[in-house]
Amino acid sequence: MSGSEPTRKVVPGERPWPAPAKLNLFLHIIGRRPDGYHELQTCFQFVDLCDDIYLRVRLDGKIRRLRGAEGVSEDSDLCVRAAHVLQTAANCNLGVDIDVVKRIPMGAGLGGGSSDAATCLVALNRLWGLDWTDNRLAALGLTLGADVPVFVHGRAAWAEGVGERLTPLEPQFAPREDNYLILKPKVFVSTAEVFQDPELTRNSPPITIHGFLASGGRNDCLDVVRRRYPEVARALDWLSFYGHARLTGTGACVFVNIESLDRGREIVRKLPPASDAFLVRGLNVSPLLERLTAA
Repeated sequence: MSGSEPTRKVVPGERPWPAPAKLNLFLHIIGRRPDGYHELQTCFQFVDLCDDIYLRVRLDGKIRRLRGAEGVSEDSDLCVRAAHVLQTAANCNLGVDIDVVKRIPMGAGLGGGSSDAATCLVALNRLWGLDWTDNRLAALGLTLGADVPVFVHGRAAWAEGVGERLTPLEPQFAPREDNYLILKPKVFVSTAEVFQDPELTRNSPPITIHGFLASGGRNDCLDVVRRRYPEVARALDWLSFYGHARLTGTGACVFVNIESLDRGREIVRKLPPASDAFLVRGLNVSPLLERLTAA
């Protein structure tokens, strides 16, 4: 909540714009670029854990945040920044009130901030009548964060570069839309610190989509995160009793496939107190695209 600005009351029947979380089903680091960024390979899949974003167009050109991520200043809020960069790039005279209901935990490797920014770009493109293409929105989104483009395009994707070179996965290559149990240890993982760690693997050989489908890949950040964040290591060890536990992004979230949500609820009842749990379903098409068709 920012300053003295009141929370806007949701109008009955008003539909939010969804901002889904994502999982990295694997993450290989294949090199380091001269600019210090890392060359990656990963597979993004969305899940049905979503932030809800309510947007109301303003005629006075002002961009106001009514509610956002706790502890994040309005100037640093990716939704607000997305609205400003789109307004400037499009030379648009309209503004917006932004009201975000957060459900995706921060510092979790689930891409919540990037997803919020992408949803604002896509939704405001429609609400402001700009008619920009997805590619143009994604290029603008990349200035806000490497993960923003995949959320703009809204399709499960194979990603390379810093995560911005995307190949949407056709049905024969798309991951199964499995049920997952996600654990969020009560710790914030610094992505910058993980990628700066001298022991981080940075020379994985490149693989193909077929190679990933055959091997499942791994997460090259795992050993560093386990060593630096014992809370994540404990969550991984605990979850490993129930399947192949994986780290998404640089964490802190870890996840495992589960055969059903009922089975997931059984596991959650045994959960130690140091983690939050989310039962979700994998999605190869973002609910944001479905919302667009209904707008």
